[in-house]
Amino acid sequence: MPRCEVCGKTKSVGHSVSHSNIKTKRTWSPNIQRVRAVVDGTPKRVYVCTECLRAGKVTRVSAKEA
Repeated sequence: MPRCEVCGKTKSVGHSVSHSNIKTKRTWSPNIQRVRAVVDGTPKRVYVCTECLRAGKVTRVSAKEA
């Protein structure tokens, strides 16, 4: 299952509501990206949601720096 390694965000569940107010189960998946980031001083591939990337909670490493 997709899971952010920084904040722990996973799938969330709820209802899809039609025009006639019929409710069926549905899920929302977080936008998980596989990025190279600095973890404990060394570059490592981690799965991180885009919210954590935009908030600057992860320091990305480019391929040229590694």
